[in-house]
Amino acid sequence: MRLEDFDFDLPERLIALRPARPRSAARLLVAEGDRRIDAHVGDLPGVLRPGDRLVFNDTRVIPARLDGLRSRPGAEGARVEITLVAPRPDGAWSALARPLKKLRPGDRIAFAAGLAAEVTGRAEGRVQLRFNREGAAFEQALAEAGAMPLPPYIAARRAPDAQDREDYQTIFARTPGAVAAPTAALHFDAPLLAALEARGVARSTVTLHVGAGTFLPVKVEDVTTHRMHAEWGEIPPATAAEINATRAEGGRIIPVGTTALRLLESAADAQGRLAPWAGDTDIFIYPGYRFRITDGLVTNFHLPRSTLLMLVAALMGRARILGIYAHAVAAGYRFFSYGDASLLIPERQETG
Repeated sequence: MRLEDFDFDLPERLIALRPARPRSAARLLVAEGDRRIDAHVGDLPGVLRPGDRLVFNDTRVIPARLDGLRSRPGAEGARVEITLVAPRPDGAWSALARPLKKLRPGDRIAFAAGLAAEVTGRAEGRVQLRFNREGAAFEQALAEAGAMPLPPYIAARRAPDAQDREDYQTIFARTPGAVAAPTAALHFDAPLLAALEARGVARSTVTLHVGAGTFLPVKVEDVTTHRMHAEWGEIPPATAAEINATRAEGGRIIPVGTTALRLLESAADAQGRLAPWAGDTDIFIYPGYRFRITDGLVTNFHLPRSTLLMLVAALMGRARILGIYAHAVAAGYRFFSYGDASLLIPERQETG
């Protein structure tokens, strides 16, 4: 299975730089087997069945991008851009830095709002930072000093602003820790949730802290040798019980976003049952994978040659998903994090 098998041409004009307003006004391409319907996210209550269960990721994106000034005895200060990646067990943070070459252990970086950090290590293209604040004081300073970590394909074309603090956060966001949003859920607003509930469509939440690795390109030609980044996730007891009950009653489990899907597939047993679960997952789903619990997926349109495109190809079939994407391009759907959505239902259910 070659990387080139997951390539397609995408006009730059279709890369969304701002989301639709209201959120549920985004377009929705419904693909069930070979059948395609052009709709809007707000039409979901008429598309889904009573008894279906949507599963959302309730992670909260932190304002992880920081601009700082490096100081070092005997050297001039240097501007650096930091993107926090994940907290470490020792209390420090792993982070990306640009330019990385300007940092070494012992350097101090001053940010806005009185926030500062010492560089405690550097390895594998990342730095380790120990901040001068902890707990609630750290979160408050980060909220003042940081900016939303927009995906590279947006950040390269415009700077993050105050509107992104609302736009790049789902209405389900509860548990801080992500440095990228579970973007499929960005399309959901209160009126849509009320309409889904009235239709008899249930919902549950899980937590997967999306990492910066979600944007890393695949660099190997044989995609089966690609190694995924690890992300921390949790499925609480109530969610596991809700999902098991829905399956027992014949309802469909439809994750909203690839992050929720990857967590469910990591935790499900061979019979498609869930138990409460917490830990790191680096599951890589590509064609040939047998889904254990997923009956469908709400997701945005993904980058060419990306692991997320490979995931939806595993769900729908490679030729079929490329046909779906060709239709989306021809019909002018907007792509990537702030773009439009798709509802993907495989022709034959392979779960359980």
